[in-house]
Amino acid sequence: MSLAIAELLDLRETPHAALFDGRHFPWEVLPRLGAFFERLGRPVIRGRVAPSAVLEGDVWIGEGTIVEPHVMIRGPAWIGRNATVRHGAYLRGNVLAGDGCTLGHSCEFKNCVLFNEAVVPHFAYVGDSILGHQAHLASGVTLSNVKVTPGAIVLAVAGAKVDTGLHKFGAVIGDHAEVGCHCVLNPGSILGRGAILYPGISWRGVCPARTLVKLTQQQTAIAHREARAPNLA
Repeated sequence: MSLAIAELLDLRETPHAALFDGRHFPWEVLPRLGAFFERLGRPVIRGRVAPSAVLEGDVWIGEGTIVEPHVMIRGPAWIGRNATVRHGAYLRGNVLAGDGCTLGHSCEFKNCVLFNEAVVPHFAYVGDSILGHQAHLASGVTLSNVKVTPGAIVLAVAGAKVDTGLHKFGAVIGDHAEVGCHCVLNPGSILGRGAILYPGISWRGVCPARTLVKLTQQQTAIAHREARAPNLA
């Protein structure tokens, strides 16, 4: 499977395709995010921001976008048009989200890129990662971005090793990929276009495009020795 940008992401589905200029692998843009914001001009708020939301630093909010109560946004952060930042979301720097995105309740985002219509609706962590067009993370998904052991994150691809040179790198989620509830993607995970992870999976490595990954469990059901009526008092 190729890990080139063009194989994973449709650059027509981000307002900031220029971020990827001159790069071959998508994760190569992550260290560039901070400097990229300097090219975006003066911050402007065109959407609707709840009075209890807190915005610090340089923050751009597009037309039609709604920032719900008790959101915390620490810039730089750029949110496109007709997006929703739901109650209690925390954006803590270098967040670039396209048009129609959902940044959900009690989700945390840091140093990441969301292509148009990427959806992260509930209780997720997205750090040092890229989500493609219409990528979807279900409730409780964690994109782990730091190894337990020291050293840069290395990918294993077709028997070869690719050193990313990054000590913090979560995942690249290709266009239209789906990640089920309570999945954990270990550092340096790559999901190809249209890949699907069923709920509860701990994933590591590269998942080819249009691949379905199921979790197989062995379960045992036994009768209770004593059936007791519930205490309804």
